[in-house]
Amino acid sequence: MNLSEILTRLMEDAIARREVPCANALILRGGKEIAYAEAGADIGTGKPVRRDTIFRLYSQTKPITAAATAILAERGVIDPAEPVEKYLPGFRGQKVARADGSFEPARRPVTVMDLLGMTAGLSYPGDDAGASHAADFFYRNTEAMRRGEGLDTVAFANGLGQLPLAFHPGDEFRYSTCADVLGAVLEIADSRPFDRIVKEELLDPLGMKDTDFFVPQEKRDRFVTCARRCSGGLEPWQGLHLCVGDYTKRPAFISGGAGLVSTLDDYARFASMLMNGGSLDGRRYMSPRTVSWLTSPQLRDGMFWDWDNGYNYGKLMRVCVDPGKVPGLAVRGEYGWDGWLGTYFVNAPSVGITILMNVNVTDTGTSSLVRRLRTAVYAAAAE
Repeated sequence: MNLSEILTRLMEDAIARREVPCANALILRGGKEIAYAEAGADIGTGKPVRRDTIFRLYSQTKPITAAATAILAERGVIDPAEPVEKYLPGFRGQKVARADGSFEPARRPVTVMDLLGMTAGLSYPGDDAGASHAADFFYRNTEAMRRGEGLDTVAFANGLGQLPLAFHPGDEFRYSTCADVLGAVLEIADSRPFDRIVKEELLDPLGMKDTDFFVPQEKRDRFVTCARRCSGGLEPWQGLHLCVGDYTKRPAFISGGAGLVSTLDDYARFASMLMNGGSLDGRRYMSPRTVSWLTSPQLRDGMFWDWDNGYNYGKLMRVCVDPGKVPGLAVRGEYGWDGWLGTYFVNAPSVGITILMNVNVTDTGTSSLVRRLRTAVYAAAAE
């Protein structure tokens, strides 16, 4: 059985267990395709998944936002040590929420590096002292979006800056809205809308023709229906999550943390550019040293939630520092990220392997299917 057949069987098994309705995967080695697999059908339309099926990336948007930041840093447009308040006045005079409901002044301002490493003290919606304020903010803005209103990218980020922080900047790691704020910082620093920066610096020159923050009418027949788990297994889901989810038009809030849609072949172009040290097809996007910085961890030992599983974190991506702790096969120095709906990307430079998989099921992240698939790929790559 070849690798494509192995991956297809893994996907078919997951479909039979009603974990996913459909999935596809692409594996590269040395920039060349060594396996492609697809299985299942769109839960809404019944159309078989294909190589050009468009999936929502959600948090797999973050590495692209980090790359755009690195490009502008190379040009001196932005300094990663700068305080965010230089660009976004909502971040001035920030307070940190205490468990007793009181507040204290932040010991120092949030910096761009804090945003890249998720050490800013920002939160996604939740229940603790900091995250509860974010929950209210996202609820209000989700309701505004349903009315056809809603804040633009910069106003959204300034609003986040006015919320109490969950901890003092630099003290802890918390997965949060940092990449959304980073998109707004780039927009102010560069004087271009954030989506234009991404398109002009990365998507268009890389030929990522199906990657964008919305899906035009002529491509909707390739846009997969999202699924969610229910008592019967899976059902179609259409909704807003983290103020993202209406892909019918260019959104006012361009989410650097969750907004993009893409295909396997498109994201492979981005992954290959990083694997090649910042260049692809004769065009240089960033220097090899910048790629090394972009794909290196920045947190103290033990700070990242996945530290016990062999990973550190930095520049909006996890980085493997101890393969022996990973549940399944891994490679030291591999980097990448996944998405809320189950998309997954990793580059392993030491063995030249890129793994890409697309799934769109709510609350998935790095799934059992991904772990099985990566182990099969790494095992086959050793032969």
